[in-house]
Amino acid sequence: MRDNSEELFPLVDEDGRVTGKATRGECHNGSRLLHAVVHLHVFNSKGELYLQKRPEWKDIQPGKWDTAVGGHIDYGETPEQALQREVREELGIVDFVPERIGKYVFDSRRERELVYVNKTVYDGPVRPSADELDGGRFWSPDEIKEAMGKGVLTPNFESEYQRFLQTAQLVDNG
Repeated sequence: MRDNSEELFPLVDEDGRVTGKATRGECHNGSRLLHAVVHLHVFNSKGELYLQKRPEWKDIQPGKWDTAVGGHIDYGETPEQALQREVREELGIVDFVPERIGKYVFDSRRERELVYVNKTVYDGPVRPSADELDGGRFWSPDEIKEAMGKGVLTPNFESEYQRFLQTAQLVDNG
């Protein structure tokens, strides 16, 4: 299995306005064309955070642990539509309430992404897609801290965790 390099993504400005379109291959070939993605951080009511294991065949960060759900916005799709689609495809979850907690530009040598960051608290069944993921599990805050900087987690996840999630864990336990 591999990513579809011909899949069409919207090119966006830093405010999220669509400025054009390009293929996955064009966006990931080092051109650094700014394209939009959605992330969902899935907490359980114990404050643990679900991470997915990226398959070895992925073109970006293969084999590393990453945000529960991360996916590109397809051309013609809104961030909200993309989030619902990606969560259903990757984790089999349809009954969740997302809360947007931020938006930022992730910049690497290979690509630039406008990331819409969301979180939810969810205690139902999680069914990671066998086609898209190499599984996943809930991690405690201590496990995440222990793995930081050791090449186990994606740099994107580490950066986002430190920026949006680390201090408060963003879980309301009543």
